[in-house]
Amino acid sequence: MPELPEVETVVRALRQPLVGRTFTEVRNYWPRHIVTPSLAEMQERVHGRTVLSITRRAKYLVFNLSGGETLIIHLKMSGHLAVVDSDTPPDKYAHTIFKLDNEQELRFRDTRKFGRVYLVHDPSDILGHLGPEPLSDSFTVAVLQERLQGRKRVLKPLLLDQTFVAGIGNIYADEALYYARLHPERHSDSLSLTEIEALHRAIQKVLQLGIEREGASIAMYVKPDGSKGDMQNAVAVFRRTGDPCYHCGTPIQRMKLGGRSTHFCPTCQS
Repeated sequence: MPELPEVETVVRALRQPLVGRTFTEVRNYWPRHIVTPSLAEMQERVHGRTVLSITRRAKYLVFNLSGGETLIIHLKMSGHLAVVDSDTPPDKYAHTIFKLDNEQELRFRDTRKFGRVYLVHDPSDILGHLGPEPLSDSFTVAVLQERLQGRKRVLKPLLLDQTFVAGIGNIYADEALYYARLHPERHSDSLSLTEIEALHRAIQKVLQLGIEREGASIAMYVKPDGSKGDMQNAVAVFRRTGDPCYHCGTPIQRMKLGGRSTHFCPTCQS
């Protein structure tokens, strides 16, 4: 599933072709893509709305439209967004299509069909449950300390909890714990202030690196233009099982934790 850096990359790529453009029509070929409202109501409410800005909240793309409407898209596992000319050959996996006022279309391609689309007046209806943005100025060491000590949970699953911190997924959780030198099975209320500071730095380090490298094309993720990101070439532990740790040379290990594959260095993260 695309995580914060991948979604941020998509947001930045879509701004140039979409901001200032107006939606003229919505087509949908997989009803479950659209969560709210109904397709008929979405067609009516989106028609004639101009894209004022595109932002990101956690793993969601947020399109701020004229008239107080907000279009929210979650790519889930295999979602891909691209702006193409209207005469581009049809794609059987493009399940939701937004036609624009310039003979182009925003196509939501989704082979696994897990992606979701929402049109709301109040974004908090969809986004209100999310935790703080880890790259925001308000996400301080003190905030992380408070949130960690208020929970007695295993670290790796906690980092994946979007109500705890927004936008971190499996790749960047593994990477952050590695750079913080914390074992994935440590409990959140056991960390010292020094360890919390290290985790805070590591979270921001790996997310910033992911953005700079335009995401990790490890599974199905590609950028809107179809090219790959480069973060997969900069990971320290994720999917490097058996390879030597770059720091100490110990083979990277893999285990299941909270139902997710988890990669770590047993020496550096003892």
